[in-house]
Amino acid sequence: MSTPVDTTPIARQKRNRFLLQAACIAVSLFMLVPIYLISLAALSTRDSLNQFPLSLLPTNLSVETLNAFLGSTGIFGALGNSLIVGLGTLLLAAVIGVPAGYALARYTFKGKDPYQLFLLFTRALPIVVLSVPLARLFLTVDIYDTTYAVILLHTALALPTTILISASVFLSVPIDVEEAARLFGCTPLGAFARVVLPMALPGLAAASIFTFVMSWNEVLGASILTLDHRTLPAQVLSSLSDSPLAYRFAGGFALVIPSIIFIALMRRYLTNMWGSTIR
Repeated sequence: MSTPVDTTPIARQKRNRFLLQAACIAVSLFMLVPIYLISLAALSTRDSLNQFPLSLLPTNLSVETLNAFLGSTGIFGALGNSLIVGLGTLLLAAVIGVPAGYALARYTFKGKDPYQLFLLFTRALPIVVLSVPLARLFLTVDIYDTTYAVILLHTALALPTTILISASVFLSVPIDVEEAARLFGCTPLGAFARVVLPMALPGLAAASIFTFVMSWNEVLGASILTLDHRTLPAQVLSSLSDSPLAYRFAGGFALVIPSIIFIALMRRYLTNMWGSTIR
């Protein structure tokens, strides 16, 4: 007489896998549905936006609203300012934050743990608390109402996460590999550039995505620090109350698309990180 097979572990594994997949689908829908609705409204005609009930399928596609938005005064200039600020923040945060993250990961010093906690205090403060004193300072040094001022503010906001993410990424790179490179004749800088940096690149790409998206979406600080050189979110916010509904949807679409394109371009590095570094 054969012994019955206990299928409970297999059933539990299937149930957990189903719940995990359902959770992934729910999170994806939570993020994708608003993007779909904004895209649908931005690419629809103005007449279709006034219809009731609104169709959830793309039946009257048109770029009329989007063209009207892009043709508005100051939009192209604001779009260029957003790109300059986003890329400038990414570069400056990487130049300062990556070496700081490496130092946190490789060296032990007094007050290391309180220092990591202190880094997060910058994000704990409301942006307006940082922006108002910075506006006063930037007026004094004559860089108020420039993209440089916004880059400095966004870099200050992005540095804590850039440093902490970089430190966690460098911790995942075995120090034995770096020491082996030095034994074979590399200088400390050469071992970092030729061995450590390529292995940490996927994680650093994730940090850069966070920095760029944060800078692209930040609106309050950019609105306080600029008047004539505003970023796209600040420009859209300043004219939002006087704009028709179609303009608002087109503005939301224009704000979302560049971030999605940037994430799509960096997706390869994220996939590599999930497959290697985090493991």
